[in-house]
Amino acid sequence: MDSHSNSSVVRNGLSSRTGQARATTSISKLVGKAHKADCVKIMQSMRANSVQMIFADPPFNLNKKYNSYKDKMKFTEYMEWTEQWLEESARVLKEGGSLFLYNTPKILSHTTPILNDLLEFRHWIAWNSNGQPLGKTLQPAHYGILFYTKTRNSKYYDIRAPHPKCRACETYLKDYGGKEHLRHSFGYQISDVWNDIHRVRHNNRRIDNHPCQLPVHLIERMILMTTDENDIVLDLFCGGGSAAIAAKQMGRRYIGCDIDKEYVNATNSRYRKAQGVKDMMGAYVSMHLGQVASIRDVDVV
Repeated sequence: MDSHSNSSVVRNGLSSRTGQARATTSISKLVGKAHKADCVKIMQSMRANSVQMIFADPPFNLNKKYNSYKDKMKFTEYMEWTEQWLEESARVLKEGGSLFLYNTPKILSHTTPILNDLLEFRHWIAWNSNGQPLGKTLQPAHYGILFYTKTRNSKYYDIRAPHPKCRACETYLKDYGGKEHLRHSFGYQISDVWNDIHRVRHNNRRIDNHPCQLPVHLIERMILMTTDENDIVLDLFCGGGSAAIAAKQMGRRYIGCDIDKEYVNATNSRYRKAQGVKDMMGAYVSMHLGQVASIRDVDVV
C-alpha cells in the first residue's frame, strides 16, 4: 500500500476524510478505566492534543485465537485499518507526546511509512523476548517497538536498568577492561535493544482467553521514559490489561479500550487492584520479582 498517497492527516479536531468537526467527550469521563469501544471511535470523540502517551499492541493479523474477534484480514485491509487508527492517534497526542507501537518486524516495516507522515521517528526498539525459534527457517527472536513523538522536543527521560550479574557468583557480566571507574553505581543506560525483559510464561500471571500478554514492566519502561506523574496514557488495545497496571503503578492516569467485553472487564479488575510503586526517595520505579527493572536517570541517587 502506498501510504503517502492515501495519507489523510487529522489536524485540530477536523478530519480530512470528512472535513467535518467531531463530537467531543470530556477527557475526565474517560480517565480511570477501560471502555468497550473501538479505538478509532473513542479517539474520534476526544479533543486534539489530549493525551501524553499512546501504547498500541494491536492484533498481528497472524490468525491468533482471540476471545471474540478474528485476527485475519486481507493485508491491504489490515494496513488501511492501521492507517486509520494511527491518524487518530497523531491527532489526540499532545505536542510533547509519544507513541509506542508493538508488533512484528514485518508489519512494522509496512507501518513506518505511514507514521513518518504523521509523527517524528525516534527509535525502532528491538525487544529480545528470549523466545525459542522453532522449525527449519530463520524465525524472529525479537519483537519491534516503534517509538515516535509528536515533535522533536517531546518529553523524554533517560532510563537505567541494573547491571547484569552472573546468577551463580554475583559478579558483573560486562568487563570494563581496566576502566571500572566508568561503571555507573546503579546500572547501565538502556539502548534500543532490550534483552533484560522476558515474556510472560507463568499461568498465574496471565488471564484466560488472551494469547498475547505483555510483561507489565516492559510497558512501565516506556511510561517512565516519556511521561510524568498524572500524565494520561491511552491504551488502544487493552487486551490482558498490562498497560493499565503499568500506568496505575507508575502514577499515571489511564484510558483503555477494547472491543471485547471480557478483556475490558479483566483490565478494569486488574486496574482497580493495582497500586503505585515508589522507592524510598519517593520516585516511581518499575519492579519485577522484587528487583528494580527500570528507573529514570534523574531519580537515581
